Amino acid sequence: MDPQLAIDLTRQAILEALMVVAPVLVCGLLVALALGLLQALTQIQEQSITFVPKMVAMVLVLGWSLPWVISRLVQYSHDLIAGIPDTLN
Repeated sequence: MDPQLAIDLTRQAILEALMVVAPVLVCGLLVALALGLLQALTQIQEQSITFVPKMVAMVLVLGWSLPWVISRLVQYSHDLIAGIPDTLN
């Protein structure tokens, strides 16, 4: 395997990982931003108030996007395994 192929495979793996976790991370970011704004407006500075809504929202988004995540990972794995004969030449 030449070094360029290893770099390309690593780049594809990193991009796929970013695409898979993006919905959950964006949801967590948006909920944290909204709760931070709400806490700033009400001057309630309790850290435990933000934890539960963030976790609930992230779990809901993960459950909603799980079929898409699984299909992306299956397609990536299929492409990776199907490309093995090409790397041996």
